[in-house]
Amino acid sequence: MFEAAELSHKVSKAEFDAVTPELRAEMVRLQQDLRTADFPVIVLFAGVDGAGKSESVNLINEWMDPRWLVTRAYDKPSDEERERPEFWRYWRDLPPDGRIGLFLSAWYSQPLLDRVHGRIGKAKLDARLQRIVQFERTLVDDGAVILKFWMHLDKKAQKARLKKLEKNPDHHWKITDTDWKHYKLYDTFIATVERMITQTSAGRFQWKIVEGVDDRYRALTVLTTIRDRVREELDRRADEATALKTNGKRRSCAAAQAGNGLHTPESILGSLDLTQSARRKTYSAEIGKLRARLHAAFRRGLAQGVSSVLVFEGWDAAGKGGAIRRVTSALDARGVTVIPVAAPTDEELAHHYLWRFWRHVSRAGRFTIYDRSWYGRVLVERVENLIPPDAWRRAYREINEFEAELTGHGTNLVKFWLHIDKDEQERRFLARQATPFKSWKLTDEDWRNRGKWDDYEAAVNEMVERTSTAAAPWTLIEANDKRFARLKIIRTVCESLEEKLK
Repeated sequence: MFEAAELSHKVSKAEFDAVTPELRAEMVRLQQDLRTADFPVIVLFAGVDGAGKSESVNLINEWMDPRWLVTRAYDKPSDEERERPEFWRYWRDLPPDGRIGLFLSAWYSQPLLDRVHGRIGKAKLDARLQRIVQFERTLVDDGAVILKFWMHLDKKAQKARLKKLEKNPDHHWKITDTDWKHYKLYDTFIATVERMITQTSAGRFQWKIVEGVDDRYRALTVLTTIRDRVREELDRRADEATALKTNGKRRSCAAAQAGNGLHTPESILGSLDLTQSARRKTYSAEIGKLRARLHAAFRRGLAQGVSSVLVFEGWDAAGKGGAIRRVTSALDARGVTVIPVAAPTDEELAHHYLWRFWRHVSRAGRFTIYDRSWYGRVLVERVENLIPPDAWRRAYREINEFEAELTGHGTNLVKFWLHIDKDEQERRFLARQATPFKSWKLTDEDWRNRGKWDDYEAAVNEMVERTSTAAAPWTLIEANDKRFARLKIIRTVCESLEEKLK
């Protein structure tokens, strides 16, 4: 695999000096053109110690405008990072559309080192690599360009490089005992790298193996690869935009409606018994006990580092806000974050749609409560034709993978759909309209959405069917009676959290 990167390629100083002025100008132009693009560029550097990873990142920052670069280097996870799922810190640092992100020692580093040092076996390594493939595929499917560089030295060249750096008074600090320990494991390391590259080189995010012996050869290889790939993507998108404009391709309303696929005959929601209710006396007797039970579980979760994420979805006026208030009243506000999800901001639109939810993932033991959530991707964005059909279709897989990251980390994830019938919604709308301190909740959009009730119901049915997993099942709440709904919600949260606790 590495034979082509062990040929001692070299570029003379004269050759390098002859091409660098124009190449540097091209890189600057490329960066400026990219700034108005609707996709990010993610450049990952990995490799053997001493092969030029940091030197490559530094050169890119020198040649390009660092104000429009995102540069991140990772060490062992901090306490704050360990309290969250593994990919949280990488999602947090992703560049927005129009920028280039440079990543050192990122998501491949720890699985690779864990295998080399014998902390995990091949099966565990393969499972972690598969999660990386899912992560990268999610980004690429959304339009990101990913370039992955493996900076390579053969064993003899690495030893010579480490010794040279160690003797240089300006660079000796770069070489540590860890570098020499890694050198002793070189053969095991390279065998593991071959396995890693084989399993994670897909068509749209293949590894580029770069020989690192000669600094000038390495620099030109990295820079021209970035230039060519990003320019290719910019040109491709420009051609697509021109073709779209020239051919006048516009989906008609009928075609758009057909594209959202809202023709599901089965109705999971239709099987719910909405006549269920709780008497006021029963509610008063049970709600206090359930709050005390939830508070006790919350305290234990805080002590044991078990986080909870509660997702509230449902019809307008189904009682999400009231249910959330009953839950939070049983908790300590210092350990709770409630996130109302509205239309995305410009910053959020410049990232993958899951980015704004990843960055809210809380530390261990805390509660995060969503009033609407990432499921808007397969509900409002689908029904209102805000995104192409392929985007919401792949969102089911992306959401399942996102939730698997949460639950795999030990998070208690509870998802509620609050269901009411159409007549009950109308009664609540009219009651809001007549109540001064509630009338602000009712908008023209709420009335308009009633006209698409059947479309939304079909979307909800498919959402539940495709994203109710063993680790993250949906709990459907019969919410025509608010007291019954609130008791069922708090009881479900208690049972789910208690099951997670030791």
